[in-house]
Amino acid sequence: MNSETNAVKPLALRREGEGLRIEWSDGASTHATWRQLRKNCPCATCNEERSKPADPFRVLSAQEAAAGPPSPTAMKPLGHYAYQITWNDGHDTGIYPVELLRSLSESK
Repeated sequence: MNSETNAVKPLALRREGEGLRIEWSDGASTHATWRQLRKNCPCATCNEERSKPADPFRVLSAQEAAAGPPSPTAMKPLGHYAYQITWNDGHDTGIYPVELLRSLSESK
């Protein structure tokens, strides 16, 4: 973003199917799946986990196993720059800047 006055901002966010529909101030409408958003959580813990080699013998915790597919339980704005998503697996430290939400979503 070059300046705050030229920044594209979300005007409306809503659940749609298995994901998040976002209507943007530039007229675009995008959609990101919950799985895609959870997989790309920007927090330090998730970034560290993604940098490790895959563990084929990893055992899910009871909470992870019970959670099922990723789904948000809450989503709150942080100023005008990001959203914090709380997931059904209990994870809540990811702060998703609007630029990340835009880049992860598909234009429709």
